Amino acid sequence: MEHEEVTVRIFSLDEAGRLLPRVKAVTTDAVTRVDVLSAQIQALPTTHPTRARLSAELEQAIRAWTREIHEMGLECKGLWLVDFDNGEGYYCWCYPEETIAHFHGYDEGFAGRMKIV
Repeated sequence: MEHEEVTVRIFSLDEAGRLLPRVKAVTTDAVTRVDVLSAQIQALPTTHPTRARLSAELEQAIRAWTREIHEMGLECKGLWLVDFDNGEGYYCWCYPEETIAHFHGYDEGFAGRMKIV
């Protein structure tokens, strides 16, 4: 697999908030695509030959989402989980949250999220 060089970008909370509508749109599109493909896969018998093609499309949809998020200078920390580096940790957003309302340090991860006051 080809490795792309990604430049780390530091975001203020305001900058992250201004980028969030784009992140939400890209993520919503990907979630919708993955949900449709998942439903199609689940509707087929496990031995159906179309399952492999649909599974490959599902994986590609997730890879495309990841690539778009990285191209914005953000980090994907899980499926539909996006971190905005702020130089001291991350502003953390997870689909379908409406706003960026959480922060965590570099080592804490999602489980260590704290509400931004």
